[in-house]
Amino acid sequence: MDKEHIKGAADKAKGAVKDAFGKMTDDKQMQVEGKFDKAKGAAREAVGDAKDAARRSEQAPKR
Repeated sequence: MDKEHIKGAADKAKGAVKDAFGKMTDDKQMQVEGKFDKAKGAAREAVGDAKDAARRSEQAPKR
């Protein structure tokens, strides 16, 4: 797990809180921000996955 995965998980958690709070208070702007943060978190995690895959391919034995 690298820092992209950690930042992604944090963004997703922050987004979930904002989204839930926006739903409870009927604040559409807060819901939109929450959904954006969740999407940003998912994107960061995808970048982290790509970095992990690149590292694994570099470490794989050459034939």
